[in-house]
Amino acid sequence: QVQLVESGGGLVQPGGSLRLSCAVSGHTFTHVMGWFRQAPGKERQFVATISRSGALINYTDSVASRFTISRDNAKHTVYLRMNNLAPEDTAVYYCAARSAAYSMVKTTAVDYDYWGQGTQVTVSS
Repeated sequence: QVQLVESGGGLVQPGGSLRLSCAVSGHTFTHVMGWFRQAPGKERQFVATISRSGALINYTDSVASRFTISRDNAKHTVYLRMNNLAPEDTAVYYCAARSAAYSMVKTTAVDYDYWGQGTQVTVSS
């Protein structure tokens, strides 16, 4: 069983930064990983994804110049560095993993098999 635990959320002022972490349990860390977010009353939205090796990365357009996804395979951890945060970034952020059988990066939630519990990010002055 794969378990994902996010951390690093919180309250930040507009223009500020946060780094989210997602620790993944299991003997191996060969999953395609993704970050999604969900604001109140809205559907879950793709944010970023990273391939097994970290060589292939994809972002949603609204965060591409501000967010950076990365991974440390030795630590079984994926990160999301968020800079220049804006109020519209306020949401619960979820870490997700594809089954280890799949190697393609994906941008839709239905393609991910494992999910964390989410961490709240609030951007407000």
